[in-house]
Amino acid sequence: MWNQFFLLEEYTGTDTQYVGKLHTDQDKGDGNLKYILTGDGAGNIFVIDENTGDIHAAKKLDREEKSLYILRAKAIDRKTGRQVEPESEFIIKIHDINDNEPKFTKDLYTASVPEMSGVGIIKTALPDMSRENREQYQVVIQAKDMGGQMGGLSGTTTVNITLTDVNNNPPRFPQSTYLFNSPESAPLGTHLGRIKASDPDVGENAEMEYRIAQGEGADMFDVLTDKETQEGIITVKQNLDFENKMLYTLRVDASNTHPDPRFLHLGPFKDTAVVKISVEDVDEPPVFSKISYLIEADEDVKEGSIIGQVTAFDPDAVNNFIKYSIDRHTDADSIFSIHAENGSIFTLKPLDRESSPWHNITIIATELNNSKQSSHVPVFIRILDINDHAPEFAMYYETFVCENAKPGQLIQTVSVMDKDDPPRGHKFFFEPVPEFPLNPNFTIVDNKDNTAGIMTRKDGYSRHKMSTYLLPVLIFDNDYPIQSSTGTLTIRVCACDSQGNMQSCSAQALVLSAGLSTGALVAILLCVLILLVLVVLFAALKRQRKKEPLIISKDDVRDNIVTYNDEGGGEEDTQAFDIGTLRNPEAREESKLRRDVMPETIFQIRRTVPLWENIDVQDFIHRRLKENDSDPNAPPYDSLATYAYEGNDSIADSLSSLESLTADCNQDYDYLSDWGPRFKKLADMYGGDESDRE
Repeated sequence: MWNQFFLLEEYTGTDTQYVGKLHTDQDKGDGNLKYILTGDGAGNIFVIDENTGDIHAAKKLDREEKSLYILRAKAIDRKTGRQVEPESEFIIKIHDINDNEPKFTKDLYTASVPEMSGVGIIKTALPDMSRENREQYQVVIQAKDMGGQMGGLSGTTTVNITLTDVNNNPPRFPQSTYLFNSPESAPLGTHLGRIKASDPDVGENAEMEYRIAQGEGADMFDVLTDKETQEGIITVKQNLDFENKMLYTLRVDASNTHPDPRFLHLGPFKDTAVVKISVEDVDEPPVFSKISYLIEADEDVKEGSIIGQVTAFDPDAVNNFIKYSIDRHTDADSIFSIHAENGSIFTLKPLDRESSPWHNITIIATELNNSKQSSHVPVFIRILDINDHAPEFAMYYETFVCENAKPGQLIQTVSVMDKDDPPRGHKFFFEPVPEFPLNPNFTIVDNKDNTAGIMTRKDGYSRHKMSTYLLPVLIFDNDYPIQSSTGTLTIRVCACDSQGNMQSCSAQALVLSAGLSTGALVAILLCVLILLVLVVLFAALKRQRKKEPLIISKDDVRDNIVTYNDEGGGEEDTQAFDIGTLRNPEAREESKLRRDVMPETIFQIRRTVPLWENIDVQDFIHRRLKENDSDPNAPPYDSLATYAYEGNDSIADSLSSLESLTADCNQDYDYLSDWGPRFKKLADMYGGDESDRE
């Protein structure tokens, strides 16, 4: 009767489904027997109580998957282990039920819900569900007909739910203390190490920023935030010094950059860690007490005198000895030297502020035990001024006084210069020299502004009586020791117009032109060529001409005629063809009498015809030859007429009459005064009386 059991599929009860009971009449109820179940699903789907023999279904069964199960039963004596009954086989059949459940439109649904959200269509089963604990959820939804009663049909679907992140977690350092080492010579900006706080949030909710809290080391170090890795990088901000401080303790904060105001009540969204930085000792070069030195020294300081001192020390703990030296590239003339042990600077040569007011040298400090460790410092030496130069005139003055000057008239203002540079500024004084305290001609007036005026002291000066005056001026300063010098002014007496403008001075020389104009050179060459042609023609004619004697025979009874074969003075009658007379019109020679004319003979002056403008030189010579040929006063001898041709662009007419043989006393030169200031000199020379010319 127990060989077959029946069981419903899709059992949904809360307890295990009871299948049936195995029992043998050998069972006295004393617990000596043990029931064993083997076969399909024994142990996992179907379980048996080994004491009572009750069989239960441990799982829900599906007839469509398996409709029957074949199992075998045994009853064993616990003490002997022997079967008390032969093994029996039985079948468990699964009864079919209406299991065609309803179908959903989708087999899989996906949804996302922010963590910590409130109630929605799909409710959270637990309060404050955290994405950090579990991000993905899969929910099976079942739909039943018949109101869920037994025998009704149902359908299911799956919903995948993802919890999205919100910033509800502050950053946290995984450790409370970090330790880094740094050499004291680490350059600024050196990375010493990285720290990182963890944040279970993701995306921008996990972004953080690192800062060093105020306190120890905040001014010596800095922390940078790596946006890619969200790490804090500790860097060197100031130069480190092992001898000054060997260990720094920093407090570094890590905080979220995008906090969510909804969760601020959960606490501060930052964390703090302690960072300790140990500074390692490094052998450093000497350090000077100043970054530069300024030393002042008087320019009259004696050689070998100490003018200043520099000091340096070894910053290392061993404190090595220091030796000093001068970089000779900065003191090529070896003007200074330094004591190798104490750094005293002294002079080797005399100083001169006027030639070198500043000396810039470089001092080198080197460790005695390690010559590779050295440092440099600039030393600026200013040479202080000593009043060792006398003032003198600032320039050369070309001073003149007019002949018609009046007493008290200012003729020159002089200023002076001094190579010295006194701290209170220059102050100069002007006085006459003690040997000539009262000058009858001029007065020296101190203007009290480092200048002096030279004033006339009398009425009228004559350049013929005294053409030049020498006026010594005593100049001295007010610094200590007082320096003085005597400057001498050369004052010329000049002729001036009514406005006081200089026109001519007795010491003024007539400047002769050193060169010849192009027209004069052409005229000279032309004259030389004409003379050569005339000489050749004259020589040819002389050879062809045969002279016949005036008296052919001694018996010729005619008047006695004395025959002369004298051609005259020839070149002796002239100035030896002085072609230099055609040179530049400004060049003139002293008037010379022709030797073929008696000295006492006086000739009347000829007025020459005015030259045309831009007249040709050859035409000029032809005109003058024609005038000379037609002159009845010219002697019947071979002669050479000389002229001073002024050339083009002359304001006045030809001055050739000035070269006349007539004595100066018979010529009236008053018309020169009408030619303007350029001919004032000639008017003064030729238009005055006899005493003036002398």
